[in-house]
Amino acid sequence: MKKFYSILSILALAAMMCSCVSTKKIVYFQGSDSLFTQAQEVMQQYEMKLKPADQILVKVTCSEPELLSIFADDVVMGTSGGGRTGSSYLSSSTSGGMSNAYGYTISNDGCVVLPSVGRVHVAGLTTFDAAKVIEEKIKDVSKIKDPGVTVNLLNARVAVLGAVKGPRVVSLTSERNTVLDILSQCGDIADTGLRQKVRLYREVDGKRMMYEMDLTKTDVFNSPAYYVQQNDLIYVEPNKSQSIKSSAFYTFWTAGATIISTLATVTSMIFLIKNN
Repeated sequence: MKKFYSILSILALAAMMCSCVSTKKIVYFQGSDSLFTQAQEVMQQYEMKLKPADQILVKVTCSEPELLSIFADDVVMGTSGGGRTGSSYLSSSTSGGMSNAYGYTISNDGCVVLPSVGRVHVAGLTTFDAAKVIEEKIKDVSKIKDPGVTVNLLNARVAVLGAVKGPRVVSLTSERNTVLDILSQCGDIADTGLRQKVRLYREVDGKRMMYEMDLTKTDVFNSPAYYVQQNDLIYVEPNKSQSIKSSAFYTFWTAGATIISTLATVTSMIFLIKNN
């Protein structure tokens, strides 16, 4: 009886151990306690650069409202898809002056076509730098001496797939987002996901690049993929247990482990009663 009980106990223990996961596989930023005893310098550039197919909002302001009419005279755009390609009128008034705001899609050659201004190359620039370039173009071709231009990226987003709790396309609300910001919006990595195998795919100068990150290590902060860019794709690789759990063997093993654990408990109780 003792031998039989020992065998059942060993099998029950083995079944329980199969469900255990080492904390080293799930704890983020291991070793950060010693690394961050002093402040670490941020090395990466997290400014997003404009790319072809991006949609941007261009807002022009001026202290003399009548001067902005040169834009209105050229606007056949709107809204139904007629008029100039890749642009649409959005708004036309602010307090303390006048403003016109238009949405544009950057063409494959990296340009937008502005009313009364013409083609302006903005791909590869930050939104701040693009605004400065557009300001200078307006000054060159019009009588507006004090144009104020702001440029905002409208359609920035990142897709997240794989072993996360909520795979989705995440819209970026700012130009400074980390891979952790994006994963948190997806509910974090699922229990079946490998934090050591997070891949980010990115298009750079017409080439598709892949970056692999291990979120359990602190060197993730120095990864060129730590700050995301528009149109990035993040994929979290699932661990082997996910495919095992969906197999018939796992179903049989789970049921068997439950039965073994129950038998071990009952046998233990019988053994104790007889000895008493």
